[in-house]
Amino acid sequence: MRKSKKERQKLLTSTIENNLFITDEDLAEKFQVSVQTIRLDRLELSIPELRERIKTVAEKRFEDEVRSLPLEEVIGEIIDIELDHSAISIFDVKEEHVFRRNNIARGHHVFAQANSLAVAVINDELALTAKANIQFKRLVKLNERVIAKAKVTKIDENAGRTFVEVTSFVNNETVFTGEFEMYRSKNR
Repeated sequence: MRKSKKERQKLLTSTIENNLFITDEDLAEKFQVSVQTIRLDRLELSIPELRERIKTVAEKRFEDEVRSLPLEEVIGEIIDIELDHSAISIFDVKEEHVFRRNNIARGHHVFAQANSLAVAVINDELALTAKANIQFKRLVKLNERVIAKAKVTKIDENAGRTFVEVTSFVNNETVFTGEFEMYRSKNR
């Protein structure tokens, strides 16, 4: 049964407060209205779109945590991080990231997301990629969301190296893997 506009907007507000990462499409399905109706409701309620909500959360939560590079230099948006342990970012593939003739994402964008996440997860003011062993598992296409997960596997304080594995997914399907050997300063 459809709700009144007022009821729907009240529920919409609480739903988004409980899950900042819910998409307009999921909201439209939940409330049995069009995506455009959800967008109009959000506009009327001054609720930003998903991308802005995620960016705001990330900036507030991680601006003091990430030491190795400014958040605006991370490719994708960090949604979770525990320095020297693990991190997660999301990257939405848009028209500017793909080849026009076939709508396939340029590989350097997928790599850049993984590489910048490997840098960001390091608890040091200096972190640089020393070596990377990467593999693209499948093509990434326009409008797909890439979720990259980084995991620190080893920290060698004496050599000033941190080893980070990054796996990127689209809808739970692995699209990229990388093993990064990262240089970090020895004095932490």
